[in-house]
Amino acid sequence: MKLTVVAGNPKPGSRTLDAARLVAEAVAGREVDEIIDVITLGPGLLGWGDVGVASAVESVRGSDLVVVASPTFKATYTGVLKLFLDQFATGTGLENVVVVPVMLGAGPAHAMAPDLFLKHTLVELGAVTPAPGLYLIDTTYTTDTAIADYVARWGRVLTDAVTTRTDIS
Repeated sequence: MKLTVVAGNPKPGSRTLDAARLVAEAVAGREVDEIIDVITLGPGLLGWGDVGVASAVESVRGSDLVVVASPTFKATYTGVLKLFLDQFATGTGLENVVVVPVMLGAGPAHAMAPDLFLKHTLVELGAVTPAPGLYLIDTTYTTDTAIADYVARWGRVLTDAVTTRTDIS
């Protein structure tokens, strides 16, 4: 199983990236295979045909389980993540890839953002999202039980979806 993290934070090496990695490792029970810190792809995100961006897209498309994470900006995900997701074809760009939408925020006001905004975009691109998105408080995700609670409830659903996807491919 190829396990990938995509972090769409305007700051490289962000808490968003760290949280996504922790979620991915908790779900899979092992270290991630690839980390894509979207902001490091630079200006190639603004157009089409950039080799680095294309390589990142193909890596995500070739993954079995992907955690896509963003901080909450203006009640939704970031523009830099949107630029990256725009590189995927509608309907088939993430076809059969199991994806976990994760968002971080300062408080509970936007707790539905992963499901209301990010998950819908991922599904539009063909992703399989068998579990609800995960919203984490950016100052407590390393000390609270939100990730462990999510994995206890949804981890098996996610890993079973990967197994099912692999069996029919």
